[in-house]
Amino acid sequence: MTTTISEFLDSIEISDFSATPKYQQLADSVISGIQNRRFRKGDVLPSINEFSNYLEISRDTVEKAYRFLKNREIISSTPGKGYFIAKNEVKDGVKIAFLLNKLSEHKKIVYDSFAREIGECAALDLFVYNSDIAYLKSLLANLTKSYDYYVIFPHFRQGSDKAAEIINKYIPTGKLLLLSKFIPDIEGEFPAVYENYEADINISLNNALANLKKYKTLKLVFPDHSDYPKAIIKGFYKFCQENKMQHILVSNLKNEKIEAGTCYINIAEKDLVVLIEKINKKNLLVGTDVGLISYNETPLKKYILNGITTISTDFDFMGKAAAQLILTNSTQHIEVPFHLIIRDSI
Repeated sequence: MTTTISEFLDSIEISDFSATPKYQQLADSVISGIQNRRFRKGDVLPSINEFSNYLEISRDTVEKAYRFLKNREIISSTPGKGYFIAKNEVKDGVKIAFLLNKLSEHKKIVYDSFAREIGECAALDLFVYNSDIAYLKSLLANLTKSYDYYVIFPHFRQGSDKAAEIINKYIPTGKLLLLSKFIPDIEGEFPAVYENYEADINISLNNALANLKKYKTLKLVFPDHSDYPKAIIKGFYKFCQENKMQHILVSNLKNEKIEAGTCYINIAEKDLVVLIEKINKKNLLVGTDVGLISYNETPLKKYILNGITTISTDFDFMGKAAAQLILTNSTQHIEVPFHLIIRDSI
């Protein structure tokens, strides 16, 4: 039987939750229809205007989807007659939902590394849930298709204790891959590429101990109500107690008074700018009067203030390792390497 235009329109699924471009969602729906035998070779597709009006998306979006499908020779077009299905079989790779808690330069490194390593054998859909456990639950409950793998960065501002329950409910056993943070109480065996937050900061600060001894006080700038793991605080306290160093946790820089003899360990990128501005206003020298250590290596930190000392996860390794676990169908748990780069800021 020939698929009617109305059947075509009703079968296409576009999700506002997805960070995957809508043109790709439209193309994927057409491919899925061919694979599920709903659409067959010769079936006429809706016009660009029909898709645009029915799905409430732009003509450019539909045209981009059609170009993508034509380039893969999945559909064809005839002047005056429109677009039609060109084949009955479309091979598809592993379908992966990649769920980020937030967009950042570091998460982009992980995603790009993962995508390069996984190659063309997989179809990636990117979602962002803004470190909101309720949003993640809604997202998983409302996904419009199933996936072979769900790759998740499980960082939340609140409600972390509910993460295992939600993951167990909405992600089938054997389809989960955890990135960055390990969560106990998840059912079944699953792969993970994780950071050891407590050990990473403890070891890094011990490696920098000779430089840190010239400062009277260490301060960890850890924002309130953030999605950063509390294990970082635990590792910081452990280092300071073991080395008998005066230490303070700073939750907000607004009223922070910068004093000589202090070394700051900064986590959030936006706080780094605030710290530098406050230090400059006091006419203090970074690396001499005040120390500065920043989480997460970026190219600019090599040059700011003659170089800012960083402690950082190997984000490129994280993405590659995660892809390899999927490619080899492994349930291995891999701890990500962590690096200290000492520069003039301490």
